[in-house]
Amino acid sequence: MARATLNFPPPTSCFRQVSHLHRPTTPPSAFHVSSSAATMAHHHPSLEILGGAKDTFLPSLPSLTRPYNPFPVFAWNRHVETIFAAFFRSTPDVKLRRECLRTQDDGSVSLDWVPGDDRVLPAHAPLLILLPGLTGGSDDSYVRHMLIRARNRGWRVVVFNSRGCGGSPVTTPQFYSASFLGDICEVVDHVGGRYPEANLYAVGWSLGANILVRYLGQESDTCRLSGAVSLCNPFNLVIADEDFHKGFNNVYDKALSYALCKIFKKHALLFEDMGGEYNIPLAANAKSVRDFDEGLTRVSFGFKSADDYYSNSSSSNSIKSVCTPLLCIQAANDPIAPNRGIPRGDIQDNPNCMLIVTPQGGHLGWVAGAEAPFGCPWTDPTVMDFLDHLERGKSNGLPCTGDLDNVQQRSKKLPLLEIS
Repeated sequence: MARATLNFPPPTSCFRQVSHLHRPTTPPSAFHVSSSAATMAHHHPSLEILGGAKDTFLPSLPSLTRPYNPFPVFAWNRHVETIFAAFFRSTPDVKLRRECLRTQDDGSVSLDWVPGDDRVLPAHAPLLILLPGLTGGSDDSYVRHMLIRARNRGWRVVVFNSRGCGGSPVTTPQFYSASFLGDICEVVDHVGGRYPEANLYAVGWSLGANILVRYLGQESDTCRLSGAVSLCNPFNLVIADEDFHKGFNNVYDKALSYALCKIFKKHALLFEDMGGEYNIPLAANAKSVRDFDEGLTRVSFGFKSADDYYSNSSSSNSIKSVCTPLLCIQAANDPIAPNRGIPRGDIQDNPNCMLIVTPQGGHLGWVAGAEAPFGCPWTDPTVMDFLDHLERGKSNGLPCTGDLDNVQQRSKKLPLLEIS
């Protein structure tokens, strides 16, 4: 039974087997598209597409000319689609090799790699970092599907499991949060140092997407990533928190708070002597994500209140500073990442960003496309087309509107990971 990040306690069983703003006025020349190609670029009216980089990226994404057709049985309601994807989407069986990375503050994060890739992939193979959502990790179905798709197209892939998530240990009295970018900075530097010939990219989902976009904004024109994709990003955490307490959304809130409490209780001894503004009983018995954040998270990271934490940790504040090619994909009916929180104006004004909004999809659902209902989300082929588009322009100097011949030639030489 597949488990998705947003609803459920973090899975751990699989790991027993796992041994200052500067904005260019035009997009980078490597990603230039001829004026004729830009003029011909169009998309199906069932999709909302906008952004300063729309004319640059849209010609490379032919799937967007087709209508978004959700699977009829499950996509009629956003909650049905969200829950179906969480429970019943297939979870590919992939063995992973775990690397525990000690951070500068003596914290720990876990990086999961595909074993043997150093033998079969060249040193310059593009490297993709995957950032799951809140309490999520390498065992989540949407992460596994993206990992397999990227790896089978010749990419080296690593999953970044945050502190306490995906079986990653907690070694200091501090979890990760929407505000803390220290760990992602160290992970990017670490994998970049290990593979200095490779171009680095990242895909983030939900809270992982929020962290990723904030990282892009913080690093701005010095960012080491060559491209990024944000999926189901809550963007404005104040708005997301408001909607989290409405109607059926309370089910997600309770499930996520349960998952956070479960992680916390496994490492409770680290926190038993915490004084000051910490409210450890509130965090340990949180009935909502807000309770957990009020009792622990906002204090750990120096915020006056949960509202202060949400306001200052929203990635909607970072879009203006993003200088890395960025594709954002959202669902208009997402119950956890509200449509009204999307910073459309800033995305439209940024020449490096493009936004796709599907009419349905729920949260981490997107039960649509050729593999629906049990296969990969509708987003996966589009994400990989976008990343291949960037890699061609970055590495090979080919026109970004070219076909996928080079990628296909590279991937034909690889032993494929199979979905079982």
